[in-house]
Amino acid sequence: MPERVHLAANNPDLGGGEQMLVRTAAALVELGRPVTVVAPDAPTDVLDAASAVGADVVAIRADDRGAYLRRLRAWDRGERRGLLWCHGLVPALATAGRPRRVVHLHQLPRSRGQRAALAVARRGSLRVLTPSSFLSGSVPGAEVCPNWTGEVTRGPLPAAGHRVGFLGRLATDKGTDLLARALTSAPLAQAQLVVAGDDRWVPQEQRVPVAQALDALGDRVRRMGRVEPHEFFDEVDLAVFPSRVAESFGLVVAEAMAAGVPFVISDAGALPEVAGPHHPWIARAGDADDLAAVIGRALAASRAQVQAVTDRARLRWEEQYSPSAGRQRVHRLLADLGVT
Repeated sequence: MPERVHLAANNPDLGGGEQMLVRTAAALVELGRPVTVVAPDAPTDVLDAASAVGADVVAIRADDRGAYLRRLRAWDRGERRGLLWCHGLVPALATAGRPRRVVHLHQLPRSRGQRAALAVARRGSLRVLTPSSFLSGSVPGAEVCPNWTGEVTRGPLPAAGHRVGFLGRLATDKGTDLLARALTSAPLAQAQLVVAGDDRWVPQEQRVPVAQALDALGDRVRRMGRVEPHEFFDEVDLAVFPSRVAESFGLVVAEAMAAGVPFVISDAGALPEVAGPHHPWIARAGDADDLAAVIGRALAASRAQVQAVTDRARLRWEEQYSPSAGRQRVHRLLADLGVT
């Protein structure tokens, strides 16, 4: 009987790290591995998604973060038999020092407290993984395990148009307000802004500037709310991901690459790493004027130029960020760890 792999979640809802946990579970199921996902009991987003891909699930009662830490450690001591793959700092800290663990970080430890917690959480781990070379550069000894997307069908090349789109959390960290400001420049006066995402969990100091910047564009803004990525990509001619803060990966960039949609990014963190060394449309993070100029160049590119950029991006996705690439990474990691 193959060794069971347990995947422990950081949070109960489907953030970026939790999406990767579910995709890892799906890869393990497809590889014929018995897999169990362990997550807080409410809300049940992670547990439901894990069940949907064929994983067994364990719900840990979590009245608060501290209770989840204590009960997860008790479960690990009493119930776990096999490898534990901790997706995030919380489960890694809860099980610090326990045997046969992989620590997988999805975010850069930003505070002194988080860095101290990581020093404890990684003790005795078999591997420390991060999704990018950028993040591994801040975590000595970590190995890069890039994220991957779900299956994405490539659509037709967008028509030459002026529908500029943003997909993600509506927050100043993500640069949503910066994009709205960029579109007030005279050369982009005809551009329409398509916004997909919402401001759940966004603090007021980030939410208010975004709302004001979007309101200033008036009827040039179309708000889609929370939608699947393919629904968003079908509605835009150019996607823009103008993060101000250093991104640990950039899953929406990989999704745009898969969908065949041209895109502009900022140079924040790992975004240029994900897009690849030859991507032509990269703006300085936090600079609305430079962002406007780069958007203008992307919109003015010839159809042949856009085709070449999107062809190259799709090939990079297939090789690096597709589900098959993810399965291969999981298979190699288990082989390296001697998981029988």
